[in-house]
Amino acid sequence: MSYQMSDLLQLVVSEGAADLHLRVGIPPVIRVHGELTRIDGPTLRPEDTEELMRSITSEDHIQHVREKGGADFGFAFAEVARFRVSVFKEKGNFAMVLRQIPSKLLTMEQIGLPASVRELLYKPRGLVLVTGPTGSGKTTTLASMINIMNQERGDAHIITIEDPIEYYHTHKKAVVTQREVHIDVPSFAEALRRALRQDPDVILVGELRDLETMEAAITAAETGHLVFGTLHTTGAAKTIDRITNAFPTNQQEQIRIQLSTVLQAVVSQLLLPRSDKPGRVAVFEIMVNTPAVSALIRDNKTFRINSDIQTGAKYGMMTLDSCLIDKYQQGMITQEEVITKSQDPSGILMKLQELESAKAAQAAA
Repeated sequence: MSYQMSDLLQLVVSEGAADLHLRVGIPPVIRVHGELTRIDGPTLRPEDTEELMRSITSEDHIQHVREKGGADFGFAFAEVARFRVSVFKEKGNFAMVLRQIPSKLLTMEQIGLPASVRELLYKPRGLVLVTGPTGSGKTTTLASMINIMNQERGDAHIITIEDPIEYYHTHKKAVVTQREVHIDVPSFAEALRRALRQDPDVILVGELRDLETMEAAITAAETGHLVFGTLHTTGAAKTIDRITNAFPTNQQEQIRIQLSTVLQAVVSQLLLPRSDKPGRVAVFEIMVNTPAVSALIRDNKTFRINSDIQTGAKYGMMTLDSCLIDKYQQGMITQEEVITKSQDPSGILMKLQELESAKAAQAAA
């Protein structure tokens, strides 16, 4: 056996890699700053991936892989780092992806979140959604939010419901209860129902993945709790539509009315490769629920929300496109990234051309 799991994990930590991929037929692969790099070394054979997998996977999880085709769990590598592990079968062989969970929590400023988002952490009740594709840093953003509330809110019992638990929070000013789905409780929806009997002030739901969980989260927000949840959507309008459309048609109007009152904000984020130095930078769209936005949600006019975000800077709102332009002007991302990630490519092209002409005019003057 040519590879030891501890050596591979040490390499991931020392290289600052986000992920480690183990597959039969190629050497181990690490992802650094978004790019996949193969490790110099022999190709993995079926017995290698199985042995590596067994070195960190419990018998229960191995059984789960055999029965269901996959298992996910959190795993601590000595005192050095934590990993989120996904074990699965591929072409009949065992395969794994290990994602490194940063051990140091970032501040809101380091993440790049504006002050308007910090204000959400002190709301007495309501629903705050953090959305974005897989790997866009939602978990990190939420963990940082929890950390700030934990440090500053002596009035808060924070319950997190996660699958698996990624960041461990110690009790600071607040009391933090962390429950892992499949280990401490069977499902997100069940954990949410139970949470309401556990004197919570803040509830974090790792993922609003089904109708039952969404319903329970909205109810919890309505009954006077501050609820944070994540969805794999981009942009506020799509997020609201995604929740509404998860419900049967005859319930959708009711859900829109509920959302229009309980929703506090939608924070959408993407992680983009930096052009000025190694690493990645987060870009955001922030929608805060004002009376005008609330009316649009209630009247099923979510397509108009974007124009409210554009004009809502005084409420702390920002569009994804303005954030992209901002990062581009700071020299952090390329023009190509701005155009491909933009929600309105033709509008952003015009904006970029305006910036170029203004630059040229300045240079000429």
